[in-house]
Amino acid sequence: MNDRDVLARIQALVDEEHDLLEREGRGELSDPHQQRRRDIEAHLDQLWDLLRQRRARREFGLDPDGAKERPIDVVEHYQQ
Repeated sequence: MNDRDVLARIQALVDEEHDLLEREGRGELSDPHQQRRRDIEAHLDQLWDLLRQRRARREFGLDPDGAKERPIDVVEHYQQ
């Protein structure tokens, strides 16, 4: 997966997340949809981490395709 693919996946998830947030604001979000929103947030963290890894590898002369998605429990505990 190249940077463009990662960014396209991020954009698709952000669009879905915004739709769910709008529905939540109108009081229309069911429990399964709330869980989906949490899942999206976690997956976005994974994808942003993957993109950062790819960019860092490229910056230091390494193959960006060597970057891998890390488990959610790893990326969720990073300090900002």
